[in-house]
Amino acid sequence: MLAGSSDSNNIVFSRRETDWNAAFNFSKNPKFLSECARSTKGDMMKRVCTAAEVKFYFSSFYQSGGEAKKSSFLKPNKNCNLTSWVSGCEPGWACSAGKQQKINLKNSTEIPYRVQNCSACCEGFFCPRGITCMIPCPLGAYCPLASLNTSTGVCDPYRYQLPPDNPDHTCGGADTWADVMSSSEVFCSGGSYCPSTIQKIPCSKGHYCRTGSTSELLCFRFATCNPKSANQNITAYGLMLFAGLGFLIVIIYNCSDQVIATREKKKELSREKAVQSVRETAQAREKWTSAKEIAKKHAIGLQTSFSRTFSRRKSLKHPASQAKPAAADAAGLPPTVSTGTSQQPQKKEKGNLTKMLHEIEDNPESHEGFNIDIGDKQGKKNPPKGKQLHTQSQMFRYAYGQIEKEKALQEQNKNLTFSGVISMANEVDELIRKRFTIEIVFKDLTITLKGKNIHLMRSVSGKLSPGRVSAVMGPSGAGKTTFLSALTGKAPGCVMTGSVQINGKDESIQAYKKIIGFVPQDDIVHGNLTVAENLWFSARCRLPADLAKPEKVLVVERVIESLGLQAVRDSLVGTVEKRGISGGQRKRVNVGLEMVMEPSLLILDEPTSGLDSSSSQLLLRALRREALEGVNICMVVHQPSYTLYRMFDDLILLAKGGLTVYHGPVKKAEEYFAGLGINLPDRANPPDYFIDILEGITKLNTGTGLTVKQLPVRWMLHNGYSVPMDMLNSIEGMSGKSGESSSHGGSSAHATGSEQNSFAGELWQDVKCSVETKKDRLQHNIFKSADLSERTTPGVFTQYRYYLGR
Repeated sequence: MLAGSSDSNNIVFSRRETDWNAAFNFSKNPKFLSECARSTKGDMMKRVCTAAEVKFYFSSFYQSGGEAKKSSFLKPNKNCNLTSWVSGCEPGWACSAGKQQKINLKNSTEIPYRVQNCSACCEGFFCPRGITCMIPCPLGAYCPLASLNTSTGVCDPYRYQLPPDNPDHTCGGADTWADVMSSSEVFCSGGSYCPSTIQKIPCSKGHYCRTGSTSELLCFRFATCNPKSANQNITAYGLMLFAGLGFLIVIIYNCSDQVIATREKKKELSREKAVQSVRETAQAREKWTSAKEIAKKHAIGLQTSFSRTFSRRKSLKHPASQAKPAAADAAGLPPTVSTGTSQQPQKKEKGNLTKMLHEIEDNPESHEGFNIDIGDKQGKKNPPKGKQLHTQSQMFRYAYGQIEKEKALQEQNKNLTFSGVISMANEVDELIRKRFTIEIVFKDLTITLKGKNIHLMRSVSGKLSPGRVSAVMGPSGAGKTTFLSALTGKAPGCVMTGSVQINGKDESIQAYKKIIGFVPQDDIVHGNLTVAENLWFSARCRLPADLAKPEKVLVVERVIESLGLQAVRDSLVGTVEKRGISGGQRKRVNVGLEMVMEPSLLILDEPTSGLDSSSSQLLLRALRREALEGVNICMVVHQPSYTLYRMFDDLILLAKGGLTVYHGPVKKAEEYFAGLGINLPDRANPPDYFIDILEGITKLNTGTGLTVKQLPVRWMLHNGYSVPMDMLNSIEGMSGKSGESSSHGGSSAHATGSEQNSFAGELWQDVKCSVETKKDRLQHNIFKSADLSERTTPGVFTQYRYYLGR
């Protein structure tokens, strides 16, 4: 402890001595000391402050609490007070203690009496106001004698003035301690260096001198320093730094594609390993099944042969003993043959394939892969042990295993009989999580445009059931998209009347928005991402937050498989400037974005537009598979083919003005229209024929006694729905003009009034309608209803993290 204490004291003492020498070691240039001794005629030591006076000077700037004073006036002392104020008390002047008085510079307790031979302070010293001694300026300061500025009356380069009551008093030396924080007067100015406190030299070219420098410093390489420079110009280093950063950014930008490509190759390798593992497992299961069947056949034949042989021998040699063979026959096993010498049976060690097949039989639900090639005679004898596949590969292997299992179930039930469908649904339920079902029942649904009182849809009633695929068809202007928007609660600028019940309850559809998928007409895919990245990003943001990552991978892979996007899964979707996948594939990706979130209600607006017949059938097969899981699917379709038309479960046929002409099963549509006298011609596509009638292209037979405008009323009366009075007039023929206007959702009086409106009135109605639309959209985005979807999705910050890492 003592040794450590002495070492620390030595360190502190050495630092104190170093600091003292850096400030007051004048041995290199003591010229100002000799000049002072000559000007004072050997009386310099009688004028230098003692330790007590220096202590008094510095302690006067602090209050009793230790806080610094703002004022620079010293306290009264023995030499300078109210009764004794000699000229040495003025700033820049000092006095001598006299020859007879002995001065001890190290005395820190007593201030000597110093009032004789007062004169100006020497160069290199400073003499504060209020004491009569000199304190040497530290190195780095410049303390020349002051000169009077006749215009200002100030002693330059300092800021003190001469006393007015003493005309013989002149400017002396410095009066301020070299404190650069409060005053820079005494310090050597920037751009110059002071080797001593009385010498100031401008800095030369190629060097720089900061404030208080005692020597000039050489500029760095590539830096420039003009004469009298206080700092070096390091612009070149800044340019080099920016150039380096730019070069680094260019390298990162160019290498990022390589990094992404490497990552995608790694993922592709994981997928290939997963597919190979699943295929090997499937092949092994098939071989094991076939081998087991063959073994059963041989066992039955061998059993029959042995039974006959031993029965014959037993009847000849051992007629008494029949219990054991009977027991053996009952067990279905051949009896053991006893020989003269008892031999122990040799157990043949099972091969790798046999072990693997037994493992499959013992655990058929296992998703583990194998490191051997099925059917390869030159297979690996010693496959590597302990080498596990990548986690991503295990996830893909699990996903592909589940998809292969679902394909096998579909293959077993491909006849699609009633019992086969029920069996398939029960088996698929074990593989796929059950979803929340949504049933929508709407009655007298009427949508009116705000500000104009124009009906976009009128008296529409019906039901959308889970597990069914409904098609909405009709001519242009029939309100098909408006109908879908009304079902999802998105009808801005409109007044919606009637009732819409969700699962038998009067609840807002917005409460289930987390499990509702909506596919708009326009594509909303990210063009700079690949197909798999688009689907994976949507799945991560919209699937339940507590769903395991392998299950999310399974969902994405199932959608890619069902939509036939395996060939382009790693291709960019593409933008206007960058070529990508085809338009049909882009449309399927747009649908897949909603399928990966596993919705309970899926609404699609013209998903088959721009697709060929095969792509449309592929898409509809995927949607029917979603319907088997209990999803309620409703979609707008334009002119589907007959094959596509027969794949729908329900048909919603709308006429112009948003009026329902038919809403029911597809199979009963022709029967209903045949009851009205509208028979389908031979080789005609039913939806095309019906739409042509509603459009007016195909005229109704006069024998039916019907017009196009009477078809919605006939449907309402057929189902017992309430019919507005103006629509009843149209079917009774009482008001043809009224019926014509009612088919468009308005009345004749309103039509006449609207024709008589002026331009200003129409403009005002348009403005009101636009304001109401924006208001509804704002309310739709701001006000949120209670969540009843029973699904917790990732939060905003988590989704933003997914966005940054996409």
